[in-house]
Parts: sequence; C-alpha cells; structure tokens
Amino acid sequence: MNAFDAIIIGAGQAGPSLAGRFNDAGKTVAIVERKHVGGTCVNTGCKPTKTLVASAYAAHLTRRGAEYGVVLDGPVKIDMPAVMRRSHQVTLDSRHGNESWLEGMPNCTLIRGHARFESGNTVRVGDELLTAPRIFLNVGGRAAIPDFPGIDDVPYMTNSDIVLLDRVPEHLVIVGGSYIGLEFAQMYRRFGAAVTVVEKGPRLIGREDEEISEAVRDILETEGITVRAGAECIRFRKHENGVAVGVNCTAGEPEVIGSDILLAVGRRPNTDDLGLDKAGVETDARGYVKVDDHLATNVEGIWALGDCNGRGAFTHTAYNDFEIVAANLFDGGNRKVSDRLPGYALYIDPPLGRVGMSEAEARRAGKKILVGRRPMTQVGRAVEKGETQGLMKIVADAETGLILGAAILGTGGDEAIHGVLDMMNAGVTFDTLRWAVPIHPTVSELWPTVVLGMQPT
Repeated sequence: MNAFDAIIIGAGQAGPSLAGRFNDAGKTVAIVERKHVGGTCVNTGCKPTKTLVASAYAAHLTRRGAEYGVVLDGPVKIDMPAVMRRSHQVTLDSRHGNESWLEGMPNCTLIRGHARFESGNTVRVGDELLTAPRIFLNVGGRAAIPDFPGIDDVPYMTNSDIVLLDRVPEHLVIVGGSYIGLEFAQMYRRFGAAVTVVEKGPRLIGREDEEISEAVRDILETEGITVRAGAECIRFRKHENGVAVGVNCTAGEPEVIGSDILLAVGRRPNTDDLGLDKAGVETDARGYVKVDDHLATNVEGIWALGDCNGRGAFTHTAYNDFEIVAANLFDGGNRKVSDRLPGYALYIDPPLGRVGMSEAEARRAGKKILVGRRPMTQVGRAVEKGETQGLMKIVADAETGLILGAAILGTGGDEAIHGVLDMMNAGVTFDTLRWAVPIHPTVSELWPTVVLGMQPT
C-alpha cells in the first residue's frame, strides 16, 4: 500500500492546482486520472468548443465581407477536417501542458487508472492500493442521456462526440435548448448545416429573463436556425434519411427528420462508479456529492470539488472550489461557497454575459428593484462593428442601491460583464457605475446611461 499526504481523484480544473499547493508545501500527493488530464474544459468543453466557435465566426464574418467593403471572388468554403484539426491541436496543447506541469512536480505522482474507494481513507487503482488522510474528489460530469422513447434505437452524439466530428451534417437536430445546445446550433449553422433546436420547455434558456430568451431566439432564427419549443412528445425512430425526432403532439409538423442528432439536455456527475458507499460518502438523488459551505463531505477527510458537487457547473466555479479549499487548508482562511457571486456566459455570437440575479429571480426573492436596459443598437461599438443584436440590462436593489445582477447580450458582452461583476464583489452601489468615466468606444461606456435610466418595476 502506498501512503500519501493527499489523494486527488480526477485531474480537471481543481485537481492539478490543488496538487500544486500540496507539492509546494512539501506534501506528497497522488492525482489519479482515468482518461484525459484537464477534465471537461480542456478535452470536450471550453477549449475545443470555443475554438470551433472561432472558426464558425470567421466563416460568418467572411460571408458578410461585402458589408464592410471586402469583396470575395467566390463563396466561402468550409474545410471541416482542417477546422477540427485546429480545434484538436488546441486541446492537445492544453492537455499536454497540464500533464507536463503535474509530472514536473517532485512531490506529485500522476497515476493513470480508475480510482474506487475501499474505505474512507483508502483508494484502489487497478492492483494498487493508495491511502491518505485527505482525499479530494474532482471527477466532473458527463452528458445526461434521457430515457426518451426510441433513444436506444438510433445513433446520437453528445458534446464529447461532436467536438470530434470532421464533417458538416446535412441536418443537425439538437435536443435541448440551453447553453451547450445553442452554441453548437449556431456553430454548425455557420458551418453550413441545416439546424433544428428541439426544446421541451416553452422557451430557450429558461433560467434567463424572458426578454433575454426571446432575443437569443431571434438571433438564432435570423441565421436560419429552426426552433421547436414546447416539444412535449420528444421521441426517436429510425428513418431512411437518418432519424425521425418527434417534437409535438398537437401543433406543427409532428416530426423533424435529421441526418444527425445531438443530445444536449443536461449533465450528470461521474460519481456512480467510485465506490462512494464503501467510504460512506453521501450523494443526493441526482448523484451529486453533498458538501458543506467549505466543500467537505459528510466523511471527515474527504472533500468534493468541481462539477461533481452540484455547487457550480463551470470551469471557473471548479477553479474557485480549489481556491476555497486551498485557502482554508494552507492559508488559515475561512472561505465559503456561499460567498461566491454567480457569473457565466453563453458563447453564441453575440455572446451573453450574466452575473448575479435576473429580474425574475430578484422578484421571486421579494426585493424592491430598479431595472435599466438599453438595446445594442444604441451602443457605439456594436454599431461600428455592424453587430447590433441584443441588449444590456441591469437590476438593482431600490432600497440599498446595490447591484443585484446584470446581463449583456451583445458584442463583447462576455468581457464587459466583468466590470459589473467586480463592482458587485466590491459591494458598491450603482452610483459608482453611474459616475464612472469609461473608455470610448467600448460596450461598457453605456453602463452609466443604463443606470441613469433605471426605473422601478
């Protein structure tokens, strides 16, 4: 049996950085990875998808060249194998960088294999037994496969599969109208595929305010993407031209025929084959590891970080989990997950940057609010770029003046939102934003006027 000061199961976003802190402290640490170092972000998430988004944007902008006075001799052609090679190289570079970093740590041992608990402080990897007083789960998640009728009878892809697809589908049907599905929808439409998005709910990205949801739908439909929301009869069957997807039992065409199917209906944690029962670690009904505000499980000496704990579903929240645990273990801190301000982005084009509460969430919380909004048609940077779709929106507490949340659906929105995020973390009122002198021409320069235009609603 090999003894370490710590064992980390999973080399996603939190694991390697935590290994680095143990290494730097002179503590021995084993990090166990059964597949690819880097987790979802590096291998099937952020790195490959955002690289593909960049290629799709290049194709889209090239087609619009005449609007900017740039004339092409012929139509735009997509070399999908070349697009995929570029994406895969970005992934490989990042993965190999993480591997080299871990392998270069003198006190860290990278072990390849599937880790399963034997007890609360013992883990088996193949024929090898590892033990440590501290064990950290960073096992991530994977695409959920819903029990739709006929799903086992037809071929389909998840995000892990489609990031390796080196051809453009004739007609891609995406089941799931949320963040992952919409990014692939626009991406493949720009690559030249016909695309239909099938969403069971009444609208896309249902957690967003309705006006944001409708604006996103308008952006996608303007590019020729078909949206079938309210699809209460989702089912599958083989068809001579691919797969028939049932979408509605009452209105419109009852089926959509697709050459390829992408399932994007949520995620599930990779906790079902870790032997958590042998360690006594509790999970919830969906399989997420239960953790407290410091990310500790119910078993002393075991923590859970990243997607597997259900406290965040993003690369940046996983990394923040590492920061919380490291600060508390090594720096005498008392950092908590509940202190984290939620922020995220939807990487369609133009992107959606979000932080804090939506208007609907603020209302449900019973707060008296002020709301300001401005269409991107009135944002100089958007006009100059010829990208005026979307809007800006801010929600503030009418009694305290504190900003509760904001959204920027528009060019540069995923970057400009950080100005508001920083203000919210600093705990300052919207007057600070009102008095700011932003750079011209930028997206952020409109925030003071949006604040000035806030109204009670």
